Amino acid sequence: MTWDDIVAIALALPGAVLDRHYGLPAVKVGGRAFLGRGREADSFVLHLDIDTIDMLMATEPESYWQTPHYVGWAAVLARFDSGDPERLAAMIAAAHARAVAMGPPKGGRK
Repeated sequence: MTWDDIVAIALALPGAVLDRHYGLPAVKVGGRAFLGRGREADSFVLHLDIDTIDMLMATEPESYWQTPHYVGWAAVLARFDSGDPERLAAMIAAAHARAVAMGPPKGGRK
C-alpha cells in the first residue's frame, strides 16, 4: 500500500477530510487527526488508545511499531507494507471511531 491508498481508506469514512497535523498531511474528523503522514518513510501514524497500541505491537511488531517519540502517547506507526491490509483498514476505522468519540479538539491543537 501507499500513502494514497491509506488516505483513500480513511477518506471513505464519514466526515473524514484531508488536512495537516503538525505541518504534515493528515486525515481528520471533526478537526481531530486520526491518521497522519509521519516522518518515517515506510510508515504512517495512527492515533489509537494505548491498550490497542500495545496489543498491535505485541501481536504484529513487524507492522506496528513506535520510535521513542511516540512511546507513551496514543499514536503508533503502521508500515505501508503491512501483512494484513484488512486489519490495517480495521485499525484506520478504529482510529476514526476513537476521534469521533473524543469530539473536537480543545483549543491549541495543531
